[in-house]
Amino acid sequence: MDLTEHRVPVAGGEVRADDGGTDGLPLVLLHPGITDARIWDPVLPRLVAGHRVIRYDVRGFGRSAPPTVPFSPVKDLAAVLDHFEVPRAVLVGSSLGGATAISLALDDPGRVAGLVLLCPGVTGYEGLTSPELMAQIEALATAGDMDGLVELSMRTWAAAGTAPDAEAAAQIRGAIPAWFTNHAFQQADAPAFDRLGELRMPCLLALGEQDQPEVVRCNEEMAARIPGCRLVRLPTCDHLPTLRAPQAVSELILGHCDSLK
Repeated sequence: MDLTEHRVPVAGGEVRADDGGTDGLPLVLLHPGITDARIWDPVLPRLVAGHRVIRYDVRGFGRSAPPTVPFSPVKDLAAVLDHFEVPRAVLVGSSLGGATAISLALDDPGRVAGLVLLCPGVTGYEGLTSPELMAQIEALATAGDMDGLVELSMRTWAAAGTAPDAEAAAQIRGAIPAWFTNHAFQQADAPAFDRLGELRMPCLLALGEQDQPEVVRCNEEMAARIPGCRLVRLPTCDHLPTLRAPQAVSELILGHCDSLK
């Protein structure tokens, strides 16, 4: 794949991004909060064959340095688009990346030609993560138990995999430090759940039927609120659909882009 790495300036720091592919409608790939931008590797070859593709590591994840100043995920996304001189793109967001994509689509709809949301989060939704899970994460983090955090994360978000599921485990292990380095600096973007009805660009939302029940319920409610949203259920997927069903995910992204022409 012919992707070039860039250092992209953002407020008070920088993020590492890749840019490449063809001259087709730009796709911007936004990773989940439990992995970094490598999560897109299984689908990249098909995407870059017909589109310009940009992906980046959120501050603290992957190749991007941890934040040292307060930052907004949606403002960082806008800065990435500005850096690459992309006036309008299809945003493909997974989990946390989906929440950021929605926030930009509400803040600046003219920049978003379409949305592909994979097991997305959304700001302003109560009950997306159970208090019990957060308590377990806090206890393991306090104890410095990285192995325990990985095991809990695998049971919670990667339950559809087959042991040892080394790729998912490695990605999750690599992302966990960002949960703690980002905590004091990441600013929550404005609540978006109650504004989903304002979205007017074509939207596809794919949920993993083996994901957490709270996420599945949230995704169903999101799809019901977004006007004209196409809801797709992926029966073999958990919270990592690009690892579990890369061909199906590639076809959904490319099909959605074709529908925009």
